[in-house]
Formats: sequence, structure tokens, C-alpha cells
Amino acid sequence: MAETELLGLLAPDRRLALSYAPRAARCLFLGLYALDARLGAVVRSAREPVLGQIKLAWWRERIAENPAQRPRGEPVLGALAAWGESGSALTALIDGWEQQLGKEPTSTESIRAFTQGRGEACAALAGLLGADPIMANRAGRGWALLDLGALQGPSAGLRAVTDESDWQLPKLPRALRPLSVHFGLAQRTRDREFAVGGIGDLLVAMRLGLLGI
Repeated sequence: MAETELLGLLAPDRRLALSYAPRAARCLFLGLYALDARLGAVVRSAREPVLGQIKLAWWRERIAENPAQRPRGEPVLGALAAWGESGSALTALIDGWEQQLGKEPTSTESIRAFTQGRGEACAALAGLLGADPIMANRAGRGWALLDLGALQGPSAGLRAVTDESDWQLPKLPRALRPLSVHFGLAQRTRDREFAVGGIGDLLVAMRLGLLGI
């Protein structure tokens, strides 16, 4: 699948953030975004939790495999080739999405697990780019809350995890500029349950993409 086709899997905010990724980081972010989009689609389309779990288990097994042994022709797995063996760290992302299949996806525990999975995935990405994994982990957790606000809407669990989170803008290098966009939008919108919209949010996203602040 060509990059343009993979981009078709991504939500507009991902495509915007990706446009600010340096060339060396672009393929890594594209793989992360494509996998995250596929996992989200599995969760949203699952009529029964067990069916969703079976599909997520397939992805977990593929990610854990040696990249050379993964099935050919699966476009998202192909996009993850740039991750090499470090792609196994993305099992945490799968574990986080699996929490959204449970009976209480809006519980504090489920939301914490989701943010932890996204954070660990971003930390692994930072490691591949020689950046600080701790800062990237925090950015990923904020980004996860931004996504859950859109996916779930307001909830007591979302507010609890939001209130306990560190919202100081992490110091991220240019290689991780897309994470600055995601975290900055989460920081800006957290008091309105992460509802993004309007020219003001777009301008902030563009500023973060260009300057990182």
C-alpha cells in the first residue's frame, strides 16, 4: 500500500501532525498512526468484546514476531517495518486498546491503562530517534486523553485521570514534533473535556507543529 493510501486510514489530526515530522521520523510516526487507527477500528466495530479480543490477539502475535516472519501484504505491518524489532514495544498500545472492550471502558482504571499503552508506545518511538523516552511517554499519555475525549465523551474516569496528569508541556526535540502537536492540543482543551474545534485550536496546532511551543 502506498503512503497516500495509508494516509487515508488516518484522522485529520494525525495527518496534520505528521506533516510536521522530519523525514527521518515520518515513517516511524506513520507506522504508529496506522497501527493505532487499525486497533481503534477493531474496538469500535466489535459487536462482542470477545470478537474484538480475538482480533487484537492476532495483532499482538504479529507485533511480537520477528519482522522478517510477519505476513507479507498486510499494509500496516509493512508500515511498521521501519520500527524493526522495536515494534514489539507496541504490544502495550494493543493492551491499552483492549481495555476499551471491557464493560467499563470509562472507568479510571481502564483510562489509565489506555494512557499507559499510548505512553509506552511513544517512549519506544523516542528511543528509536535518540530522544528522551520519559518526556515522550508523558506526551503520549496526554495525547491518549485527547483521543478518549473524542471517543468516549465526558466521564468521571476521564476527569479523574486528567486531574492527576502532569500538564506541563514536555521538552521534545524536533524529531518528535507531532507529539508536541497532540499534547499541546490536549493541554489546551482539557478544561472543555478535550473538545477540539474552531480556528483557535487549528492555529495552536500549527504553531506547535512549526515551533514546538
